[in-house]
Amino acid sequence: CLKLSFSCLSPPEDDVDLEALVNDMNSSLESLYSTCSGQQPESAPLLHVSPEPPSSSSSSSADSPQTNLRRSQPMHILAVRRLQEEEQQLRTSSLPAIPNPFPELCSPASSPVLSPGSLPPGDPSTGKYIVKIFSEDGMGKVVEIPADMTARDLCQLLVYKSHCVDDNSWALVEHHPLLGLERCLEDHELVVQVQASMNSDSRFLFRKNYAKYEFFRNPLTFFPEHMVAWCQETNGTIPPSQLLQNFLASSSCPEIQGYLYVKELGRKSWKKLYMFLRRSGLYCSTKGTSKEPRHLQLLADLEDSNIFTVITGKKQHSAPTEYAFCIKPNKGRAELKELRMLCAEDEQSRTCWMTAFRLFKYGIVLYQNYKIPQQRKTLLSHFSAPVRSVSENSLVAMDFSGRIGRVIDNPVEAQSAAMEEGHAWRKRSQRMNMLGCHSPLHHSSLSSVIHVAQLWFHGRITREESHRIIHQQGQVDGLFLLRVSQSNPKAFVLTLCHHQKIKHFQILPCEEDGQVFFSLDDGSTKFTDLIQLVEFYQLNRGVLPCKLRHPCTIVAL
Repeated sequence: CLKLSFSCLSPPEDDVDLEALVNDMNSSLESLYSTCSGQQPESAPLLHVSPEPPSSSSSSSADSPQTNLRRSQPMHILAVRRLQEEEQQLRTSSLPAIPNPFPELCSPASSPVLSPGSLPPGDPSTGKYIVKIFSEDGMGKVVEIPADMTARDLCQLLVYKSHCVDDNSWALVEHHPLLGLERCLEDHELVVQVQASMNSDSRFLFRKNYAKYEFFRNPLTFFPEHMVAWCQETNGTIPPSQLLQNFLASSSCPEIQGYLYVKELGRKSWKKLYMFLRRSGLYCSTKGTSKEPRHLQLLADLEDSNIFTVITGKKQHSAPTEYAFCIKPNKGRAELKELRMLCAEDEQSRTCWMTAFRLFKYGIVLYQNYKIPQQRKTLLSHFSAPVRSVSENSLVAMDFSGRIGRVIDNPVEAQSAAMEEGHAWRKRSQRMNMLGCHSPLHHSSLSSVIHVAQLWFHGRITREESHRIIHQQGQVDGLFLLRVSQSNPKAFVLTLCHHQKIKHFQILPCEEDGQVFFSLDDGSTKFTDLIQLVEFYQLNRGVLPCKLRHPCTIVAL
C-alpha cells in the first residue's frame, strides 16, 4: 500500500528509497549535535545535507515535493547558553577600560565609604601614602604624601593649602581618643612611620603649639632649680646660660628628680615615689630618695618610648591631680595596660618632666629643629625686606585751610593740626550718632560686630573651654583669647596665660556722650571697639601682667 501511494504521487521512474532517506536524516542529526556542542556560526542550517555524492535516486528526488520540507530538530539548551556567554565575553573584552575618577574615595576593598581605619596605606611602587588630618572643629582633609615627608613639611603644606599665617608655631598632633592621650610630633619625625604605629581610632590633628620650643628662650621657667641635679660633681651652681648646653651635650649627665604619682600596672591605685630621669631611662627609688644603684628600679626606656599628655586623667584613669602624663612604648599598638601612667603636683613640674624627656631622647636634633625656621627667616629677609617708596619718605604735614595749601614746617604746629583733625573726626562721628544713622556700616553698629571675624575671638564658649584651648596651644606668657561673658551678655572676657597660670579679665562697656566704649580698667582707658583694645595691649602691658603676644587660633581645613 505504501509503495502504491508513492506511485500515485510521482511517476514510477522517480521512486524514493526510504532507507537512504532515513540514513541521511540520522547523519544530519548527528552532525547537528556535534556542531552545537562545539563552536559554530550563528547561521547553522537546521537540516545538514550529507556530503555523499548523489545517487540516481536522490538526484531524481530533487524535483519532488519532499525536498521543500524543513523539519525542526531538538537542540541542547546548555550548549546554546554557553555560546551566548562566550559571545558576551568577547564583546566586553573588546571595550576599553574606564579608570576610576575618584580613587582616593575608595578603600582597598572598593568600599564607597571612607572610614579612618580603611584608608589605603599607599602604593609602594609610587612611594605615595594617604594621610587624613583633622582640624579643631572635627573636619578632615585627605592628603597624599611621600614616604619621606616629615611633620614640619606636612605642616608647611597644610599652612599653604589652608591660607594660614606661617609663624612657625603650627604642629601635627598624634591623638588617641580611646586612651585619652596626645602628643606633638617632632619636626623631624616621618609621618608615615608614626601612622603605622597608630590604632584605627587614632588621628592626626593640626593646631597651634606656641610652647614647642619655648624652653630654648626661657629655660629657667621650664627647669626649676630644685628639680635639676647633676650626676657629676660641680663647684657651685651652674649659670642659666649653661643649663641647656648640659642637656644637649652628650658628654654631660644631667638629671631631673622629684616626686611623682605612679599608677600600678593592672590596677587603679596610684603610689607616690621619688623618681629620677636620666639619659638611660626613668627610674624610681625603692628606698626613699636614695640614688644608690641597688635602690633604683627602671620603669621606662627613652629610646623605644614616647611621652604623651593625658587629657582625661581624672575621669578615665582616676589620677590624683589634673597634671597627668604617660610613657607609651613605640613597638606595636600599645594597649592601656602597657602604658606607664604618671602624675605631677602642678603644671610646672609636668612641663619640666616632659621637656627633659624630649631633650634626653633627641638631644641636639631639637635645637636644629628650633634653628631651621630662624635661618630661613634670616635668609628670606634679604630678599623680601620691605622697601619704602620715595613718596612715603617725602610725606609732610599740609595745611589746606586757605585757598592755597602750604607745608607745615614747625613740628609743634604739625602735631596740633593732627590733634585738631582727630577731634574734628570724633565730633563728626558723634553728630552722626545723634542723627541716628541706620546704615549697616555706621560706626556704632560696626564697632559691636567688627571683632567677630578676628582669629582671637571665640564667641560664646565656657570658662572651661577657654582653659582647654589654652592648654592645647601651649601655656606660654601672653597667650590669649577673647570670649563673650557668661555672667553679663553685654560684656566680654579676656583670657590670658601668665607664668603657666590662666587669668580672666572682664571687659565692660561704658557710655560717654552717647557713644559706647570698651574698657578693661573701669573706664580709665577706653576704646571704641575690641580691635583697638587688643592692639593697645599688644603694645602696652597696662593693668595686665604681661603684653598680649600669641592669639589662640582655630583654623578649619
